[in-house]
Amino acid sequence: MSQPTPPGADHPPVVVGNAVGSFAWGVLHDRHPALVERVRQATAYPVEQQHALDALLREIAEGGVIEPLNDTEPGAAQWRLWAKDHIGRCWADVPFLWAESYFYRKLLAALGYFAPGPWQGIDPFAPFKRAELMGTTVDSELAVLDEIPRLPAPQQDTTLLHASLWGNRADLGFQLSTGDSGLGERVTGLVVDDTAALWDLLAGRPPGKVCLVADNAGPELLPDLVLADHLLTTDRASSVSLHIKPYPYYVSDATTSDVLDCLARMSAASGRAAEIGRRLRQAVTGGRLVLRTYPFACAPFPYEDMPDEIREEFASATLTVMKGDLNYRRLVGDRHWPATTPFSAVTAYFPGPVAALRTLKSDVITGLAPHTLTELEATGNAWRTSGTHALVQVRT
Repeated sequence: MSQPTPPGADHPPVVVGNAVGSFAWGVLHDRHPALVERVRQATAYPVEQQHALDALLREIAEGGVIEPLNDTEPGAAQWRLWAKDHIGRCWADVPFLWAESYFYRKLLAALGYFAPGPWQGIDPFAPFKRAELMGTTVDSELAVLDEIPRLPAPQQDTTLLHASLWGNRADLGFQLSTGDSGLGERVTGLVVDDTAALWDLLAGRPPGKVCLVADNAGPELLPDLVLADHLLTTDRASSVSLHIKPYPYYVSDATTSDVLDCLARMSAASGRAAEIGRRLRQAVTGGRLVLRTYPFACAPFPYEDMPDEIREEFASATLTVMKGDLNYRRLVGDRHWPATTPFSAVTAYFPGPVAALRTLKSDVITGLAPHTLTELEATGNAWRTSGTHALVQVRT
């Protein structure tokens, strides 16, 4: 993939992390160092990896500058091309989306994830993801699935869609900023709610392929998979193409191993959860649930720069559903958009109908009605980043 072309003059500036106290500053200044230490404590890494983590902490410290990957690191040449305008600059002064992505790539390099050896392919975030997936809270959430068939069909649609949406509240990276019990009470309403438009788009036509671009693993991926099952069993989709990461990326991001762990978790449960788990396993083996991994999923760029193979995949879908905050930032562009900028305008480049299911956990947002923005701003709360608000946005 080549270096993206510069944006047009009509685009607002990209988000960077040099405004003290901003969300981006907090991630670079607080969240990333905390994650390095959490990874260090979770796995018994040997001395070489420990020293590499120490070096990474020094590099990302306040005032630290971006250094290139070692020439022997797999993929270093591609990252050297992507980083040519950023090497030697302060982390807080480059585009925030790029800086976040490069941090995770350097973390994996420090741990020997890509290099031949005993640590190759070891997911540093697996201890966190599996602990959440095996938690007792998940048992009660899976048990609730037994109640779904008793609901009227339209209510089943809304319930399962919103379960997938609100599952995004609990990702591990967000908890590093808020504390495990600091997620707060979510609001009952959504800042944008195009739920009806989403289901209308899938009705009244022969079922086609739906692309579901996953975000986080563990307890969030479970309702995503349940939603995929619902799309298949209600003939809203002839197949679901589940887009996941080809390797561990942001701390909670779903990989193939995480999908398999979720299927095993459901299949080992009782009642409806077990039925759904078995159906999804059959859907995978029968080709109705297809796992997709593309290198671009871990690239530091917005979807506007997607390669042709992904553009063709999305163009062939009846609907593409983008899950989560990072996918939203990549979908609309990680820029200081005025909040009332139409969602349809910033996603006009997208090759087919697209929906965003997103819990708000970063500053970027588009498509708000002026009166909604006024009401949110009047609260005085950090509604953009607190994880207490969400949206369902659709562009047909």
